[in-house]
Amino acid sequence: MFEDGLTLFYLFGFLPVSVFSLIDIALVSLVLYRLFGLIKGTRAGQMLVGLLLLVTLAMAAPWLQMNALAWLLEQVRSILLILLVILFQPELRRLLLALGQSQFLRWFYKVEPSRVIDEVVNGVVQVAEQGYGALIVLGRQSSLGSVVETGVAIDSEVSDDLLTTIFNPRTPLHDQAVVIQGERLIAARCTLPLAEEVEDQRLGTRHRAALGLAQESDAVTIVVSEETRTISLAIGGVLLRGLNRAELKQRLVELLAPQQTDMVAATRSPEEDEV
Repeated sequence: MFEDGLTLFYLFGFLPVSVFSLIDIALVSLVLYRLFGLIKGTRAGQMLVGLLLLVTLAMAAPWLQMNALAWLLEQVRSILLILLVILFQPELRRLLLALGQSQFLRWFYKVEPSRVIDEVVNGVVQVAEQGYGALIVLGRQSSLGSVVETGVAIDSEVSDDLLTTIFNPRTPLHDQAVVIQGERLIAARCTLPLAEEVEDQRLGTRHRAALGLAQESDAVTIVVSEETRTISLAIGGVLLRGLNRAELKQRLVELLAPQQTDMVAATRSPEEDEV
């Protein structure tokens, strides 16, 4: 057989380990790693613990001759797959999104210019022009489940008008941060961890929150100062201040869609070079 020719060695003397076996293990490990990373620190993680407990009981019930419990769990097993999809639907969606945005897969297809980046840049500029304060988190690889849990779930398409509306001081969701994951604005009024040590002691709460998250994750956080209307960006524990429209877009493209860097430079309009 073809697979026999790819056998590398035999585990325990009788279990063949082939190239396909290693690829199979690697793919399953990647999916599980991504899934656990997405649900870590969220309610989904607690539900997974409860689900594992049910599975353990289902396996132990016949052995312990707990017939009534075994019968009940047997009935639940028939709808278990549907139950999993319902319970973990947001996490499964983010898992597929994370897999599709992985660096490995980007070698096989060309990434088109991201509409989200344009909408975010337009929204940030509008917010700054209106004199509103803003805190916008754009997720990358690190899980932001613990941050999302502190806010109000939205799960809406990202648009500049939505961002401007949320950060209007007359709306109940304007305070604290919004979180954007992939193509969706998933939560607003989220609490970010404050940076305890900063070089500039004059920084306000928004900038400290942006730095705090940047020190704990790889997320990109945009800050708009309500007092000075300046735009800043926090990434990797560093705060880049005083960005204009073109600089902000260039930074976001480099961080979120690196293949688009040359494309953005080629299509930049004269208006984007203005502050």
